Amino acid sequence: MDYIYGKNTVLETLISAPKRVNKVFIQKGSGLDNRLKKIKEICSINSIPLEFTDFKRFKTLFEGDTNLQCVVAYVSPVSYKDFDEFLAEDNSEYRKIIILDGVNDPHNFGAIIRTAAAGGYDAVIIQNHRSSLVNSTVEKTSSGAVNKVSIIKVNSLNSAVQKLKDNNWWIIALTVHTENNYLDIDYKNMNFALVFGNEGAGITKTLINMADYKVKLPTNFESLNVSCCCAVMVYETMRQINYT
Repeated sequence: MDYIYGKNTVLETLISAPKRVNKVFIQKGSGLDNRLKKIKEICSINSIPLEFTDFKRFKTLFEGDTNLQCVVAYVSPVSYKDFDEFLAEDNSEYRKIIILDGVNDPHNFGAIIRTAAAGGYDAVIIQNHRSSLVNSTVEKTSSGAVNKVSIIKVNSLNSAVQKLKDNNWWIIALTVHTENNYLDIDYKNMNFALVFGNEGAGITKTLINMADYKVKLPTNFESLNVSCCCAVMVYETMRQINYT
């Protein structure tokens, strides 16, 4: 059984996906602030077992983790959404997703999921191998956003991208190997996927060649962290779609 930790993460999971939560532990003597009181209340409403645990047992149960913020929950694993089901969904509005090609740092993955949720994105697609999967670090970094955005796991990103293209999606890849500015793309009135690559190697050559648009972020430094790049592009798409 997996576990998640941190007040915001546990609370958001209880609000968004209470059926995932099997049991909650709160460290005795931590003091019930507003978030812990809300956690206690939701557990009671949903008949979720809640145990107040002394410091020694709390640390023994979750030895090795830091910054638990006095609360931990045992949860069922995140359910990955089926890619074909996602494609087949009838949606009258244009959709937008993020594709991660080999992003293997769980902190980056969690931050990107959080950004996707904030930006109103419909899904994040990852590959079965060469990528970080959802774990407690990803859940903590996302602050519970894993329950708000569909996460799709596929065997082949190349095949998934081809299916998207066959279904009238536009593929936009972020790479340093282009002179095209990400600000010059019109993100309105289309289904599109933003593609981000591995922290060191970037996007694979095959996916780069499949992209309809190749763009870069002009900076005064060699590169930005992939989760920062994602946030910059997501908020530009939000600006265009919602405010222009």
